[in-house]
Amino acid sequence: QVQLVESGGGLVQAGGSLRLSCAASGSIFSINTMGWYRQAPGKQRELVATITSGGSTNYADSVKGRFTISRDNAKITVNLQMNSLKPEDTAVYYCTADLQLSRIGGSYRYWGQGTQVTVSS
Repeated sequence: QVQLVESGGGLVQAGGSLRLSCAASGSIFSINTMGWYRQAPGKQRELVATITSGGSTNYADSVKGRFTISRDNAKITVNLQMNSLKPEDTAVYYCTADLQLSRIGGSYRYWGQGTQVTVSS
């Protein structure tokens, strides 16, 4: 059974930093794109950042220059370094991983349970 477990959320003042981490466990054949999404109260879930298996990254315009996504393929982890945090970054953050569980199987997106990030003004 595959699980994604996030850590690192919390409460921080505006201008501060947090680092989110997400570790995948289980029987995994290959790992494709990994990423982070967030959902603020009353809003739709939105993309924050993604990183491919080759290391190519993509960011939402709202976080460019402030957030950095990285991954460790050996440890099957994805991280999100968040700097210069703003109150509008307050949300539940979810990690995702597109995983192939067997050589002949397809790739499916798995989600973590979410971690709360609250930025006070």
